[in-house]
Amino acid sequence: MIQIDNADIKSIALHKVGNKYKDEPLVLSRNFISPDEATKEILSRYFLSKFGFTEFYSFFHQVDIEYNEVYDLISGIFAKGTVSMADTVKLAKHLYEQSIHPKTKGGEFYIVCFENCMVDGVKTDAIGLFKSENKDIFLKVYPKEGVFEIESETGININKLDKGCLVFNTEEKDGYLVAIVDNTNKGAEAKYWTEDFLQVRPRKDSFSQTQNMLSLCKSFVAQMPDEHGKLEKVTYMNRSVEALKGEAVSVDDFATQVFENPKLVSEFKQYRETYQRERDIEIDDSFATDSNAVKRRAMGTMTTIRLDKNFDINIHGGEQYIVRGYDEERKMYYYQLFFKEEK
Repeated sequence: MIQIDNADIKSIALHKVGNKYKDEPLVLSRNFISPDEATKEILSRYFLSKFGFTEFYSFFHQVDIEYNEVYDLISGIFAKGTVSMADTVKLAKHLYEQSIHPKTKGGEFYIVCFENCMVDGVKTDAIGLFKSENKDIFLKVYPKEGVFEIESETGININKLDKGCLVFNTEEKDGYLVAIVDNTNKGAEAKYWTEDFLQVRPRKDSFSQTQNMLSLCKSFVAQMPDEHGKLEKVTYMNRSVEALKGEAVSVDDFATQVFENPKLVSEFKQYRETYQRERDIEIDDSFATDSNAVKRRAMGTMTTIRLDKNFDINIHGGEQYIVRGYDEERKMYYYQLFFKEEK
């Protein structure tokens, strides 16, 4: 469990990182900034308020984690117990080198050291890396000689954190405990932050295991031949969500509970091996489930049947009370829904 309500800012460095592909400059500061207490409080809210702490990541590298530049620099900072401007410059230069996608936006890059963070009841330090890419227009209203004047200013909206990363000083050998925020550039161009700059991957815990299992099931159902029908596929997805609502799950039991048919169960197990290999993930044969992962993934599961452009049927269970048929006279398909009361 993560608690950052009492986290204090120890130091803040700020650099301007442009898009290298567009020949935008990298502007490096020489000194740490020294905001007053009121501004520190505002900055703390800006940096920390958007972290949900349900999904976690860790640093990695295909060869050896020591080759991960951000991990190496942050390990040195934690080991020294302090951060130097030289450390922050190296981080800014590394980010600049990864900012080569045409759609990557330049912006302010903050390196922030925090103390008094709590991880599972233990007080620890954390290092935050934040980038603001978007600017908002603000109106300033003020009185002047008996009337009111209005001016517009461009600035950073403290309620909108574009990109953020919090690294807690724990689990060093496993790549640290890392939390991520990325609210811009959801497409391929966003990979420069998580994959190219940070080089992080989902931490292997109950949350990621549950998410991966639901994603696996959704992918398997989506590639099923059309002969299975939409209603049948929706049924499988609803069953998969229900099967993961317990405290723990076995993959063998999950497959049998969801798909029932021995042929489908066997196909699902084979598909799992291919799915893991192609995505470089590992789903354990049994694992503890996470209700937050079920809720998040369930929102995007295939539980809606769209009929032409006229009707949508949202199915959240009770598939046995739905009958699909074909009307010879109208030459159209139909669904019958049986229920006890209308609300």
